[in-house]
Amino acid sequence: MGGAPGNILVPVTLFSMPFFVMFLFKKFEHRQAVVIAYVSGWMFLPCAEYNIFLLHHTKTTVIAIGILASIKIFDSERFATFQFSAVDIPMLLWCTAPFFSSLFNDLGPYDGLSQCLYQTIRWGLPYYIGRIYFTDTAALKILSFAVVLGGIIYIPFSWFEMIMSPQLHRLTYGFHQHEFLQTLREGGGFRPMVYMEHGLMTSMWMMLAIFLGSWLYYSKNMPAKIMRVRTEYVLLMLMFTFIMMQSQGAIVLLLIGVFVLYLSNRIKKIILVLILLLPPHLYIATRVTGIWDGRNFSNFVAEKFSAVRAQSLQFRFDNETILIDKALQGTIFGWGGYGRSRVYNEKGKDLSVTDGLWIITLGQNGIYGLLMMVISIQLPVVLFVLRVKPEQWNKKEVAGPAVMAVFLALTMIDNLLNAMINPIYMLFSGGLTGMALKNTLTLHDGSEAEELQHSEETITPLTRFIAGSS
Repeated sequence: MGGAPGNILVPVTLFSMPFFVMFLFKKFEHRQAVVIAYVSGWMFLPCAEYNIFLLHHTKTTVIAIGILASIKIFDSERFATFQFSAVDIPMLLWCTAPFFSSLFNDLGPYDGLSQCLYQTIRWGLPYYIGRIYFTDTAALKILSFAVVLGGIIYIPFSWFEMIMSPQLHRLTYGFHQHEFLQTLREGGGFRPMVYMEHGLMTSMWMMLAIFLGSWLYYSKNMPAKIMRVRTEYVLLMLMFTFIMMQSQGAIVLLLIGVFVLYLSNRIKKIILVLILLLPPHLYIATRVTGIWDGRNFSNFVAEKFSAVRAQSLQFRFDNETILIDKALQGTIFGWGGYGRSRVYNEKGKDLSVTDGLWIITLGQNGIYGLLMMVISIQLPVVLFVLRVKPEQWNKKEVAGPAVMAVFLALTMIDNLLNAMINPIYMLFSGGLTGMALKNTLTLHDGSEAEELQHSEETITPLTRFIAGSS
């Protein structure tokens, strides 16, 4: 059993999480229990890891184990609702990619199975849970509201850390979850992390909350008050907090997302979303082939914005270049784990820094793994835009799923520079895929969507809580 830093609260909270999830399944409607478990667990559990047998026990692992155990005990018939489809194949291949990476690098089947289980828990299980629980608009409305509420709850925590510095994780669990120097802002101040792995991950979480909240408000999908405060005031405070976190990348992605969603709805065309899917492919292709080295872009940033940021950006590009060269020396399945994909000098010193999820995946799982990952993230977006008319994206029934689809496209763009894996994104993915397969959305041919499987009444406990009513 591999240990983890911190105080006694670290193992207590992590290993008691499955029992907390079982309590939620007894107290709440099961979809609500899943949402509360994922959102609250991801927001507040420690960023720690215990290695026990084949499993890496992290917050993602204990949440998934708790949900699967609770389904088995309280809702076992739910398993029978899953029917494997051709659209599930990319996720299956992505989850099993590490097994082939281990085998082709002589790391052994035990290592391959361990890495495969870890990847499945991080990606496959949230996707699977989304496929069996969030396959209609009522279910995804629960998830949408919970994410918005999660962002609102993070407001005071974020302000505390912006003023006092990121200390909440240390004060609660006894250690900083990431290098403290990376929380320092160029012009002064701090980048809040709260209980997430990195400040960039927290920024993306707040970005998602305001993206969902603003579009749900625009589509008249939000209650008049949130916890007894007028909704528009709460959303303004959420937006102000997000802006003050000063994460330029997340702000740009939010602006792009709102622009694409709103304009697509107005012009009644899906072309903008399809264009949004292209940058990752173009970026990866030009970087792997060496056609583009990124210098013209970093020079533009230096001239128009900040020389320090441009230097940081070019540092990433330079590291990608040497990592690409190393990746291309390996097999189609990559180098596997244990830092084998990194670049070292003759004395064994690591010369490389990995930032983007795409370059990490290319090195560890090769072209094969990278292709499967990109398809797994983007396929639900394609299914959604092919199934639902853009003019309907501001309707109550599909406003939340529309944001989720656009956000998944933005996530792959973010993965070019960052590696912030959030299992809740895969709940979106599984839910959108399940809805498309079950035709619970309005089709492009104008036919009526089938009746929702669950009445809107099933979400009233959550909406009452958000509204602050008794």
